[in-house]
Amino acid sequence: MLPSLLPVDDAATLWSVPAGEVDDALAHRPLLVLMHGYGSNEADLAGLFGHLGDDLLMASLRAPLPLRVGPGSGYAWFPITQPGNPDAALVDAAARGVRRWLEDTQARVRVHGPVGLLGFSQGGAMAVQLLRHFPESFGCVVNLSGFVAGGLVAGDEALSQIRPPVFWGRDVADPVITGEAVARTRAFLPAHTTLTSRLYPGVGHGISGEELTDVVAFLAEHLTP
Repeated sequence: MLPSLLPVDDAATLWSVPAGEVDDALAHRPLLVLMHGYGSNEADLAGLFGHLGDDLLMASLRAPLPLRVGPGSGYAWFPITQPGNPDAALVDAAARGVRRWLEDTQARVRVHGPVGLLGFSQGGAMAVQLLRHFPESFGCVVNLSGFVAGGLVAGDEALSQIRPPVFWGRDVADPVITGEAVARTRAFLPAHTTLTSRLYPGVGHGISGEELTDVVAFLAEHLTP
């Protein structure tokens, strides 16, 4: 039987501020949740903390499925199965795990700030899937070299009405994300969100300095007060 929820290990979360300052920042600053790609870990996107703006509180999460152990341990949000077309039930289970983590985190303070999501590759698919399930919960989403998972989600109709801002950055020659997944994403995002789409030739399956500059501007417009 497939799990209905894949929990996030809160102890593995990396924050952009010291532990003793997290609660105060939760109450007074927007929260940006970062989700890494397949085979990576929470330390990967934590390297962006210094580039995304001092006005944000950032949390870099560890995906729930271990792929290898030891130094540089790698994790996944869901199994790849067919590349670009993962099992929707497992994507949903991972999204519920992040949602549970977020609810527990927000419960630490009486009033919390707005929340944005930023994901790379498989983490980008996670960010969009969370938005599909909970379209009123997030101020914006940044999807870097990611895609939209297949299948229908109950929140899709509401999402198409709310149309929150989404940034999708990629290289048209990305060697990892399949053409089918790109086509699905190109069809879904403009129909359900207010999309900012950017191409970065030569970046491959990565993130460029130019792309980071565009992401900072996007977050300043849609998440930072």
